[in-house]
Amino acid sequence: MEPEEFDLLVVGGGKAGKSLAMDLAKSGQKVAMVERAMIGGTCINVACIPTKTIIHSGRVLETVRRAAEFGVAGAEHPRMDIDLLRHHKEDVVGTMVAGQEKLFVGSGMDFILGEAKFVAPKTVEVSLNDGSTRTLRGTDVVINLGTEPALPNIEGLAESSVQTSNTMLHLEQLPASIVILGGGYIGCEFADLLNTIGVQVTVVQRAGQLLPREDADVAEAVAKDFTDAGITLKLGASAEKIERADDGTVSVGLSTGESVSAEDVLVALGRRPVTHGIGLGDVGVELTEKGLIRVDERLHTTADGVWAAGDAAGSPQFTHASYDDYRILKANLAAARGEGQPRSAAGRLIPYTVFSTPELARVGLTEQQAREAGHDVRIARMPVSAIPRARTVGQLAGEWKAVLERETGKILGAALRGVDASEAIAVLQMAMIGRLDYTAVRDAVITHPTVSEGLNLLFTPAWLED
Repeated sequence: MEPEEFDLLVVGGGKAGKSLAMDLAKSGQKVAMVERAMIGGTCINVACIPTKTIIHSGRVLETVRRAAEFGVAGAEHPRMDIDLLRHHKEDVVGTMVAGQEKLFVGSGMDFILGEAKFVAPKTVEVSLNDGSTRTLRGTDVVINLGTEPALPNIEGLAESSVQTSNTMLHLEQLPASIVILGGGYIGCEFADLLNTIGVQVTVVQRAGQLLPREDADVAEAVAKDFTDAGITLKLGASAEKIERADDGTVSVGLSTGESVSAEDVLVALGRRPVTHGIGLGDVGVELTEKGLIRVDERLHTTADGVWAAGDAAGSPQFTHASYDDYRILKANLAAARGEGQPRSAAGRLIPYTVFSTPELARVGLTEQQAREAGHDVRIARMPVSAIPRARTVGQLAGEWKAVLERETGKILGAALRGVDASEAIAVLQMAMIGRLDYTAVRDAVITHPTVSEGLNLLFTPAWLED
């Protein structure tokens, strides 16, 4: 079959791919985008949007439990209704998915639901959902395949019907207890949420601390939050065997010789790229040992005219990183036509947040990373209880920590643990992008009372360590 020709062919409709497809289609280019199943990508369907929706529901529940503290009577004995929670989550997701499909059609692109496989350079055969096929070829091709939950080779796991971050979103009944394998971002967010809504939670983490990318003091503070809330932590341990009994109880044998049991198990041990079985190697697109698409700093693959973006291309696994991939690709595709300057993914300052309660927001270097890089550092450290806004909203838990270069006063990084940390971290990010020293943030006139106003306090002598 002679291929249908397009200026741009996008395989996978994640944040980078769909944004680029819509943009270039609106500009008059002939664009096709193939999506296997999830209209709008992982974020909207099974990641950021649904998880943060139910996490917020958990926070609402906790606030209602504390209603009397805020002068509100008559809110005794609130509980989470799993059917209502699921309905709320599905309503949020469904509305956004419908909006995405409308935007796709409105952009003028050819939006195709089906399974794509590379059959020739820059050419895919698409098995459509109605059983027919189409063959498409792009002058440029962008691969934006995303990732899926990783299921490691643990004895008995495949036979034990365990949960993943995807399947947890569709539960019709909450377990009374659960073992979470993994203490990274996903594991910590689910541990906090499930504990809040009444599930007995045990977290098994191979590393000696939760959130291994964080400084030890920050990770220890999160661990204390968890244990104080009733979550059981098994650090420095890994699952070696999983067995589900006839009564449904799951037993997890650990590397320490212990065994923990619960009604269910959630595997949160990372995500793997969805790059297998679509013929990438046959058309010269090389993969790394981890199955990621090999790209250069401009997100070009090892095949001529083929680009890649998002999680499967090794970008940090955040939607905001994928969106920046879109901007890089747009610039580089234009530069290839002699329009404008190319862009690189090197040296990006990408923040992230663990949406536990309290939130943990991070940008830049940790203290350990800064010291290992040879910086002479100074630490600013302040309890969230010192921020007036935290007092007014009754959310006093947490601590802010910033890493400064002693000689220049430049902000090298920060970990903000506390209420609305996800919002306040953007202020420091902007200061770092602008290469401002900490005194510029300290002396800025910030609205009172807001959480971000705490940055005026963080950098005063009272909270600067020698």
